[in-house]
Amino acid sequence: MQILSKDQDDLLVQERSMLNDLQLALVRFGGSDEDQETLKSSIRQIDDLFLLVIVGEFNSGKSSFINALIGEKILKEGVTPTTTQINIIRYDTQKKETVLDAHTLLINAPVEILKEISIVDTPGTNAIIREHEMITNKFIPRSDLVLFVTSSDRPLSESERSFLESIRDWGKKLVIVLNKIDMFQNDEELVQVKEFIRDNIQSLLQITPEIFPVSSRNALLAKQGQPNLWPGSRFEALENHIHTVLDESGRIKLKFLNPLGVGLNLAVRYLEVVDSRIHLLNEDVEMIDNIDRQLLVYKEDMIKDFEFRMADIENILFGLEQRGQIFFDENLRLARVLDLMNKNRIQKAFADEVIRDVPKQIEQKVDELIDWLVDRDFRQWKAVMDHLTTRKITHKDKIIGDPINAQFNFNREHLIETVAREANQVVEQYDRQGEAQAIADGAQNAVAASAAIEVGAIGLGTLITILATTLSADVTGILVASAVAVLGLFIIPARRRKANIEMKEKIDLLREQLESSLRSNFMKEIERGLSRINTAIEPYTRFVRSERANLSSNKEEISDLQRRMLNLKNQIEKW
Repeated sequence: MQILSKDQDDLLVQERSMLNDLQLALVRFGGSDEDQETLKSSIRQIDDLFLLVIVGEFNSGKSSFINALIGEKILKEGVTPTTTQINIIRYDTQKKETVLDAHTLLINAPVEILKEISIVDTPGTNAIIREHEMITNKFIPRSDLVLFVTSSDRPLSESERSFLESIRDWGKKLVIVLNKIDMFQNDEELVQVKEFIRDNIQSLLQITPEIFPVSSRNALLAKQGQPNLWPGSRFEALENHIHTVLDESGRIKLKFLNPLGVGLNLAVRYLEVVDSRIHLLNEDVEMIDNIDRQLLVYKEDMIKDFEFRMADIENILFGLEQRGQIFFDENLRLARVLDLMNKNRIQKAFADEVIRDVPKQIEQKVDELIDWLVDRDFRQWKAVMDHLTTRKITHKDKIIGDPINAQFNFNREHLIETVAREANQVVEQYDRQGEAQAIADGAQNAVAASAAIEVGAIGLGTLITILATTLSADVTGILVASAVAVLGLFIIPARRRKANIEMKEKIDLLREQLESSLRSNFMKEIERGLSRINTAIEPYTRFVRSERANLSSNKEEISDLQRRMLNLKNQIEKW
């Protein structure tokens, strides 16, 4: 016999496909084993018998209610927790009990109602052994209809409120059973309690559930031979409602809707997880971008400061040039012609008056450049370390305890910890002297260039000597009177100009070589420092950007499945 129409069969195919796609999406995302198993069970559930799950506190009368529903005293009753496991009650021609596992007992009984449905009795929501509540929570997603039993002497307790929220989150159809109404003195008390339950559930769950007040004790007694108790038990209205819900079309509708409810619940939960991760990673990206901006500003500041420090060297060479011009102006003149013929004297005067301690000054400025670079490099490492440490502390407790996020959080925290530790080690073990020596070795050509000034002093002294010798030759070959005139008017001024030009050319060449060498080496050191920092944070940067791209893909996939499941749910609800 064909149970489903073609349209229903098509919808069933769509539903299976969507739930299987969601299952694959959870696998790709790294969903928890528990959630994946829950979804698998919901997919299998489509082909199972209708599942009626009974929940409530241990003293709410769940067992007596199930006995009244079945019409036989199958379950033990008592004022202490008697149900410490899941009891699955199914139809069979013979009454028997089978232990399925440590937490599940299968009870078979030849009862007519069990031919259409399976009934599940769960541990109390407030059971002393907390594992019982965990078992119940795990079983709820597999249910088709939940009957929530609450007692008239303690309606809607705190543990029941909490449990109702979890039922709502799974999207289950819920019926409230107010048990033990034989305790009320009059109908006014009953009405007040019903209104109390309705108002609270409306406020808590934003739904208006069906509430059926019953006396399970009187209903069972009525079915076992005291029919006069039946009207007062008010059990008939509840049974009629269950039969209406569980007619053929109702069962099919619920069978379709319940796995979708589980799927939608998981989609919502994992979209929240995805959003929380994306939010966290966006903050990480902002931190990385902030570090990148810091490094860019650091580089710009270093270049700017380098230019200022090069200006100091420029001033030293400018002073050298000025003193040289003054020296030539004072010494290359007719009145000093005899002094010019003394080679050693003029060379010493040039070294003392012009060169002075220029090589030492330049070497000192280069040393200051090195110390400055080492200090700034150290400070930048410390800034990165402090940034990472602050980030790690700020988010240390985020997502802790959430099994879905456990691996993600571990990977992320591990990378932050690794990078922060590496930065910290650099700071703690930073060898200023060693770094300075390494930079000095790299810039040794530039430092050595300053020594060329000393060579320049000899060269310039030689130039002066040549000039003086030439003047002497000119003097001996000409009459004294005319020689003086020629020396004064032509030769000395020409030699002075030539000396100034050659000195300027030498200093310009020195300036160019020194600046080029220093700039090249120090820019190389700045880039090396930046590269070390970028290399250190690269694994973390790569993880954050890669993970964010994956999460965007996960979100798009799960969101699409959520939209499709909602559309399917709307179609089913219109039956």
